[in-house]
Amino acid sequence: MEITYLGHSCFKIIGKKVSVLSDPYDPEKIGIKLAKQDADVVTVSHDHFDHNYLEVVKSEFLLLDSPGEYEVKESEFQGIKGFHDDSHGEERGQITIFNMEIDGIKICHLGDLGTELTSEQLDKVDGVDVLMIPVGGKYTIDAKAAIKVISQIEPKIVLPMHYREGKMTDLAPLETFLQEFSVSPVPMDKLKITGRDLPEELEVVVLKY
Repeated sequence: MEITYLGHSCFKIIGKKVSVLSDPYDPEKIGIKLAKQDADVVTVSHDHFDHNYLEVVKSEFLLLDSPGEYEVKESEFQGIKGFHDDSHGEERGQITIFNMEIDGIKICHLGDLGTELTSEQLDKVDGVDVLMIPVGGKYTIDAKAAIKVISQIEPKIVLPMHYREGKMTDLAPLETFLQEFSVSPVPMDKLKITGRDLPEELEVVVLKY
């Protein structure tokens, strides 16, 4: 499996039989480039311009944008109801957290999560290998809350997202999260991984875009 970070909350996941694009954004409004993409599946955590820009996808695709269970090309997807704020969605609405199992690796994309996870949500994300988590604050959990969520989920690999980039200057920079977490990140252009490669201890991987 190969995971590429395309900026903001957008990742491209390429497995043996399926390709996935998560939360594509409007590049003009975000202020960073996003090239046209091919994907079998596009996941959209919520209907905001920085997460739902389907115009960037040039191939035919299956859109997953709501809670439920799905199977596509021998890969499993689960949408889980979540909240964009810590007031049960009263301020910014609901989101969909996406679990994916591709090539035997369990991936969780938290979208614009705005609060810590409930026990019910944690049961559904049990056993996550790769966690894509927002860390920039303001519209999502901030660095401190992100660290709490990481401790709740206990993934093998953490991929931070949704931090200060381009025009999103009201978000905290990535360095704030890294300093708060007191970790030395592993920088990579792409994350290439199989089930045998998963680390025994937590790694924070910063993917370039």
